[in-house]
Amino acid sequence: MKRTVRGLFFRSVNRTRVVPVRLKIIVIFVMFIILSNLSTNFINLMYNRNHQLMLMKKILAKDLKDLHVYSNTRYEISTFNGNIEASLNNIKSKALYEMKNRKAVFLAVKPNGKILLDASHEGPVWNEFDPAALEKMKESMDKEGQGFLTVNNGDYEYFGIYKYNSKWDAFLFRAEEYGEFNKESVETIKMISLVILAGTVVLTIVGILIIGHLLRFIGILTNSIMKMVKNQQLELIHLENAPNDDITYLGMAFNSLSSTIETLLQIFKRFTNKDIAYKAYKERIIRLEGTQKELTILFSDIKGFTTITETLGTDIIKLINMHYDKAIREIIRYDGAIGSIIGDAILAMFGTMDEVVTQNKSLSAVAAAYELQSIAESLRLEMTKKKESIIRVKGGLTREEEQVYNALMIEIGVGLDGGEVFYGNIGSYVRMTNTVIGDNVNSASRLEGLTRIYSVPVICSEYVKDDILNNTSERGITFVEIDIVQVKGKTIGKKIYWPIPEQFMSGSLKKDIARFSKALKLYYAGKWVSANKEFKQVNLPLAREFINRTESKAAPKNWTGIWAMKSK
Repeated sequence: MKRTVRGLFFRSVNRTRVVPVRLKIIVIFVMFIILSNLSTNFINLMYNRNHQLMLMKKILAKDLKDLHVYSNTRYEISTFNGNIEASLNNIKSKALYEMKNRKAVFLAVKPNGKILLDASHEGPVWNEFDPAALEKMKESMDKEGQGFLTVNNGDYEYFGIYKYNSKWDAFLFRAEEYGEFNKESVETIKMISLVILAGTVVLTIVGILIIGHLLRFIGILTNSIMKMVKNQQLELIHLENAPNDDITYLGMAFNSLSSTIETLLQIFKRFTNKDIAYKAYKERIIRLEGTQKELTILFSDIKGFTTITETLGTDIIKLINMHYDKAIREIIRYDGAIGSIIGDAILAMFGTMDEVVTQNKSLSAVAAAYELQSIAESLRLEMTKKKESIIRVKGGLTREEEQVYNALMIEIGVGLDGGEVFYGNIGSYVRMTNTVIGDNVNSASRLEGLTRIYSVPVICSEYVKDDILNNTSERGITFVEIDIVQVKGKTIGKKIYWPIPEQFMSGSLKKDIARFSKALKLYYAGKWVSANKEFKQVNLPLAREFINRTESKAAPKNWTGIWAMKSK
């Protein structure tokens, strides 16, 4: 009923996405691994970076101190020999020798911003010094004359230490470019990120395997339940080799609940018709309501039931159940619904299942009627075989055994009628029953009673005949008109028919039916003397009733062809 589509990461049931719990756990698991590793390593890197920065400050301070002393010395030499340019080149060579990084820089900056000395392996040329940084250095001239600061030069940012040199009247500035200084840290971060990524992938795979193994029965539970939803059938979930955990307990609890519900459903189905069960499942409620429906009604009764009951006593239940077990199965097989079971009588309806239509309802009713007759005949044959077996062994039956045998030779009659009836649930919400009410229901019962009079197995109304002849293409049934009858309690007469499936038709039967039909026309016309002669030529038990009616009698005055029944 419901279409279930399985995907790699989710399932879709009726366009509703169902995400597996395992996937959620794995996603959260991976996110926590990544977040934990990245945050831990980030904190560690920041700590190391700060530590490196402190070390760099110390190195810069030492380099600047050495260059400051060397600058003083070169100043004294330049004063002595008057070659300032040579002293500046010597200072620059000294600075380049001390500096290892390619963009490291050593500057001598005049208070007016003029660059006196620029030393760098391949750093950018310093055309001017950051005015803001210069102002900061000037402010410190009256104090210690040194400090740390950050200076921008074009697209580059430098971090360094400065110190005022009074001899050269310039600020000596030793600095490192931030990008170059952080290069190793960035490379370390990249390497660690790759390691984290690889570790995460490995741990994810291991985690998926472990979590998948630990939670494998969640998938089994989900798949089983979705299969049940799709098939509309409760089943037990297989829990072989399941671990002793709460998931397994959940499966066991479901199985227990499933068994209980399945038991209740089986009980419910035994006491409720298929269409009512289907409607209850679809609407999730059973209402006290009914509708007008066009149904075909089957009524079956066991003949001579009172005598059988007197003979068998309480064992009559076993006989009835033996018959009913097969009879009801056949009715349901032909899409019939059981209206009621009253002692030896069965009331069934055909056409209640709008969703399941295999063939015409009246055609199904006729087929089911003959199946019921076949079941009764099979029981009689079985009893006959047992009787013959006893006779072979004992030589005969006792009087009591003969009575039991006769009681077990059950015969049934079946009446069929149809039309508009009330079909639904009546009673109260405390206790209700499914039933069918209508004149055609009573008529089916009356027609079953007529099978005793006319000695035919099945009698149907004109409605059943017309429904089959007008609404089906493969009929396979011959309708023999029996009589026009006004049953007790009715004011009009109805034609009644004997439906005969083609498998029972033989050449001799066809001839007898033709003779009977000819006699029946004379009977309707009031020519009872001629009809009596014709009826006597018919080798059918059906003819005996008409022979008795027309024997040495003329048709009644004002005869209309309708026979009024004096009893039910």
